[in-house]
Amino acid sequence: MRSIFLVLGPIVCAIAVLAGAFGAHGLKTRLDPRGLELWETAARYLMYGGLGVTLIGLAASQGPKPGFSWAGWTLLIGTLIFSDTVGWLALGGPRWLGAITPIGGVLMVAGFLLFGWTALRL
Repeated sequence: MRSIFLVLGPIVCAIAVLAGAFGAHGLKTRLDPRGLELWETAARYLMYGGLGVTLIGLAASQGPKPGFSWAGWTLLIGTLIFSDTVGWLALGGPRWLGAITPIGGVLMVAGFLLFGWTALRL
C-alpha cells in the first residue's frame, strides 16, 4: 500500500525550493532584511516538514501502523500553519498571525515525536 505522504512530502519540498528561490530573487529588493529573514525561515521549515512527511511515508510503506498516519497529518498541518503564517508575516500580513504561528510549531514537534514513538514501537 502506498502512502499519501510519499506524494505530499515531495510536493511540500518542491514548494519549499520554489519559495526559497522566490525569496532570494523575487523578494530581495522588495523586503527589508527582517522580512527576508522571515521568508527564509518559512521556506526552511517548509523543507524540514516536507522531508519529515516523506520519511513518515517511507516508514509507513513498510507496514500499516496508525501512528504513522497521525504523525504524518500532524506534521503536515503543523508545517503548513507555521510556514504560511511566517511567510505572510514576511510579506506584511497582519500581526495577529504571529499568535497562530506557535500552534504550527507545536504541531510540527508533536508530529516528529509521534513519528519517533511509532517507530520505536515497531
